[in-house]
Amino acid sequence: MPSRLLAAARAAIVPPLCVCCLEPGPSGCALCPDCRRGLTPVADPRCRRCGAPLRVGEPCVECRGRSFAFDRAWAAFGYEGSARSVVHALKMRCATAAAREMARAIAAQAPTSFFTGTLVPVPAHGWRRWRDGFNQAHELATALAEQRDLELSDILVRARSRRQVGLERSARIANAVGSVQVRAGSRLPPAAVVIDDVYTTGATVDACAKALRDAGSEHVIALTFARAVRPRPVP
Repeated sequence: MPSRLLAAARAAIVPPLCVCCLEPGPSGCALCPDCRRGLTPVADPRCRRCGAPLRVGEPCVECRGRSFAFDRAWAAFGYEGSARSVVHALKMRCATAAAREMARAIAAQAPTSFFTGTLVPVPAHGWRRWRDGFNQAHELATALAEQRDLELSDILVRARSRRQVGLERSARIANAVGSVQVRAGSRLPPAAVVIDDVYTTGATVDACAKALRDAGSEHVIALTFARAVRPRPVP
């Protein structure tokens, strides 16, 4: 029996659990209908550089005063509600079904222009690779490469740096500088698409983009499943 039919038959007998609420899902999907409704798309219009939602006619507060090595960044959902739970399932429970669900959302919603390069996953810290035995960005990139028939190149490695978790915004940005390197002897893609699960301050994907550009890549963009959306000040 083909693997797809086998998976469907298995799902009919023992429905897989939703990666968010851990309730059986008769649809066989990684997200149940209720949790899917809990995903909040990043609102349009968006900044053409970092992908943050904008008020019409106003400048981007995320980009103001910053320079990025990447050309553009885009994310499917705000990092809240079900999107946060999906990311947590992949990071903390190694639920690879979450990576496939995240990849499907990106593949279906991202602008076509973001699928014209080689996918390059953000590298995991050494302690996380040792603890978990996998890199969530690599899982996401692998699923996306399969769904969009794209090349994947795992050519980035972490230099020594503190973990980003728990750091304030300014500290995250400073800590990420120089935190990523290109693996020695790697073949550089002329156009690279950096893949990560969450865009928080943009510091990590920017460190990846800078490493790629310094090594010779000409165009670098960033794709993530979710992004932190800071509350806008009331006018």
